[in-house]
Amino acid sequence: MHFVTENSLYEKVQEKITEGGGRSENNLDWLQGQMDPYFSITMQEEVEAIASLAAGLQSLGRNQRLILADREKTLILARLNLPGSLYDTLRTLQEREISYAQFTHSDGTVPGLSHELEVQRFDFDRKEHQEIVRATDAAIPPEIRAGVIEALQNRYPQFDLAELDGLLRILWLNSESYIRISPPKRVAQILWLYQQGNRQGGIYLDVEETESPAERGETRVMFAVGNPPQKDFLVQIMEVFNRLNLGIKRAYCLTISNGVHPYFLGTFYVRKRDAGSLAKGSELFDRLQKELYNTQILSTASPTYRDFVTRQVMTGEEGSLVNAFISFCHTNLAHHHPDPFGYEDVMRAFHSHPDIALQLSALFRARFEPGIEGRDEFYRRMLEETTRFIEEYNTGHRYIDDIRRSIFRCCITFIRNTLKTNFYVPEKHALAFRLDPAYLAELNPEFIADLPTEVPFRITFFFGRYGAGYHIGFSDIARGGWRTIITRNRDDYVTSASTLFREVYVLAHTQHLKNKDIYEGGSKMVVVLDAANLEDQDLLTQRLYKLQFGFLNAFLDIFVTEGGTARDQRVVDYYREDEPIELGPDENMHDVMIEMIARQSLKRGYILGIGIISSKKVGINHKEYGVTSTGVVKFAEITMQELGIDIRRDPFSVKFTGGPNGDVAGNAMCILLEQCPQVRIKLMLDGSGAIFDPEGVQREELQRILLKDDLDAFDPTRLHPGGFILYRRQHRTDGLRELFKRVVSTGAGTEEQWVTMDEFHREFGNLLFSVPTDLFIPAGGRPETIDKHNWHRLFREDGTPTTRAIVEGANSFITPEARIQMQRRGIVIMRDASANKCGVISSSYEIIANLLLSEDEFLSLKERYVADVIEILEKRAEDEARLIFRRHREPGCNLLYTEISDAISLEINAHYARLFNFFQRRPHLCVEPLFRQAILAHLPLLLRDEDKYRRRLDKLPAKYQYAVLAAEIASSLVYCGDREADFEEMLKGHLTRNFSIPVTIANI
Repeated sequence: MHFVTENSLYEKVQEKITEGGGRSENNLDWLQGQMDPYFSITMQEEVEAIASLAAGLQSLGRNQRLILADREKTLILARLNLPGSLYDTLRTLQEREISYAQFTHSDGTVPGLSHELEVQRFDFDRKEHQEIVRATDAAIPPEIRAGVIEALQNRYPQFDLAELDGLLRILWLNSESYIRISPPKRVAQILWLYQQGNRQGGIYLDVEETESPAERGETRVMFAVGNPPQKDFLVQIMEVFNRLNLGIKRAYCLTISNGVHPYFLGTFYVRKRDAGSLAKGSELFDRLQKELYNTQILSTASPTYRDFVTRQVMTGEEGSLVNAFISFCHTNLAHHHPDPFGYEDVMRAFHSHPDIALQLSALFRARFEPGIEGRDEFYRRMLEETTRFIEEYNTGHRYIDDIRRSIFRCCITFIRNTLKTNFYVPEKHALAFRLDPAYLAELNPEFIADLPTEVPFRITFFFGRYGAGYHIGFSDIARGGWRTIITRNRDDYVTSASTLFREVYVLAHTQHLKNKDIYEGGSKMVVVLDAANLEDQDLLTQRLYKLQFGFLNAFLDIFVTEGGTARDQRVVDYYREDEPIELGPDENMHDVMIEMIARQSLKRGYILGIGIISSKKVGINHKEYGVTSTGVVKFAEITMQELGIDIRRDPFSVKFTGGPNGDVAGNAMCILLEQCPQVRIKLMLDGSGAIFDPEGVQREELQRILLKDDLDAFDPTRLHPGGFILYRRQHRTDGLRELFKRVVSTGAGTEEQWVTMDEFHREFGNLLFSVPTDLFIPAGGRPETIDKHNWHRLFREDGTPTTRAIVEGANSFITPEARIQMQRRGIVIMRDASANKCGVISSSYEIIANLLLSEDEFLSLKERYVADVIEILEKRAEDEARLIFRRHREPGCNLLYTEISDAISLEINAHYARLFNFFQRRPHLCVEPLFRQAILAHLPLLLRDEDKYRRRLDKLPAKYQYAVLAAEIASSLVYCGDREADFEEMLKGHLTRNFSIPVTIANI
């Protein structure tokens, strides 16, 4: 047996080093001749890495990879160019944020081996968004700037040099070294790509033929994406190139921050593996564009992607469409039947039968692909064939077959009733489908049994990579908030999606009842965001903005019109009318997105311009001015008067859901503390925890945190004895148990306690019901918090309620059934459609200002205009509150308060609908003095009294003039009318017209 001694080991190593010396020199010469010249530019600071590569090049015949550099912010690998080598590396880097990626292949095979060399470089130096925002001006050397300008003028003469310094500054702040070492033409190329990405709505693809002889046969593909998908994006891009038979020779990919979100700027040098052109306008370019743009919609986590797209059973676009089919069928069928139509069940139906999924995709294509000749007949035959295919579906499993037939029928209904879609607009970030609500009647009645009976005017379905949603409106001109539900894991997402359609339907219907005082009917937009495994707040915000930006642009794709028809010719439009839809901020809509929505609407030419959304800078911010709370507190004041309490003088107690930093809750607390010297706020619940104080929280301490902090910022030492705070966000672990902080005021000080998760949720969930108060204002929390299962907990064992009155500041906090039961047992309830209507009334007046005033005029007159609007809000709230109680006192009235509220809304809305149609048929009436006066009566004093603003009424779109006139007359008929006197006048008019006695000599 031969043993290797220490000396013999080192002798062998020395032999290898000596032998490798000459080989290293040869390898270095080989690298210089075989690697693209730009490789030496980008790697000029990596001398040690290239030396390691030259020394170890042949070791790639024995090892899968050669690590050339592995530092905190840089990883450089050498591998043989084998199938899957790049995928393999990228998958190991999923959890790291790549700021720069570079892939370079050698022209020839590695000496002594049979494959080309692939060098992969990754930098992990992403800048924080705030770092870019706070940065001072970048000191870019003049010679670099001058060289870039010259290169831009030579290669991209259309580049807008007015934007140069701003864009170059962003690049410099993100990667100064990249700008320093890159040739001017390379920087010019990236700047052009960045500018075009911004101008094309955050996504842009371009191709250029390469110039140098060494690059002959290569095509430069440039791809920009604003706020790209966070994981697997590079892998997905590579998969697209591979699926289209395009080999990547080199790639340079920057991911920068623009101060709000990341921006991907990629340059790929590709070679076609077969014949065909990649020039613009070619079939291959069109396919590449569709597939790359589709990466914004098709998730790599989707089984559709993994099982069908990567295996080329479906194209990427077909995969996205099938995922949209699955989402639509699930959300429409599961809200009433969650078990047989759960998300997994619906997905399995499509995935078990890809032939049916593709047949449905073909039917959709027949209806909406632009440019199909003889579409009507072609679609009719496809519809018959597909319907027959579904009806004959039979696998021998009767129960499953029945369920799946229902799913596939729902999909056919979806296709048949979609009136327009942006599916064939390549540069989309999400999908939008505007449906005829008549489709609901085609579903089995059991699927709509839990919805309000009134049918909406429009339904629009949205689908994206990270979520889905609906906009539902109950009239032609409609307004309502945009709410985003953020889910933290897959189970939460599926659960929220299961009830999504019913939630938005009910909220929109409630909004329609609430909007009775304004010219817009009610609508609501609710979307569910899948934010699973996103613990970092910046990543969560990026995904939220990606979803909202995508859905907004999908909205504009189909609703920007010209002469009534969708302006984009790639949108086949079966509806062919303008649709004025106004949005408003709701849950998880940040100020930056509100301003972006307004700018994007104006930029893309939507009929309402910046008037598409309220609460912007050129508008009335609800939280700043407390507009919703103005109405809530007015309703509370009148309700308590009916119970014998003058809240401006008498002592009373109140509890809130919604914390001091919330819009409705925080402002309502502000108003009560200002106007009610003896108010005692005994309970507050919000997402951060709960505060209970038996004597009412200390006023000065509450005022310190109002509209600034959540309730867990309240100083517990300011509690009265017996009071306590439960902290949701302050917790620790004790073994396997998670404990939550609870601080109690003992009278002698405060005592810190730690309670289990079960104890926390039990106490938190019980406080709402058990704390006794005169008044309860739900001003935050999820819909249907109080329902048929728990309403009884608001009553003590002797049947007496723990609160005398409820004024609903939050939408749909109490279910209709629970409202009925609670009122029958003595609680006075002012429902949401009445009590919190002032927020939407304020938004309506904001849009009127946007239509009649310039931005500068509005900003200069804002405080005066807002004061006028608040005066209107108080009047509208008082008018309805007093009418509800007046009607309740009428002899023979057996309606509950909330039923009277509904009746008032239905009465006004019925008048409005009839009047709107009347004025559409008689537009000349709008200019007659009497009717003109009614329009003016609807406006704030500023617009009504100043002649130069009154003259602008003609600027309002015709539909808006009819709507304003109809709204003002309808509400005044109900609030100010005398039903008996009005009925008498109607009878006299009818008799005069039809039963007048002819005047004859005999009568005289």
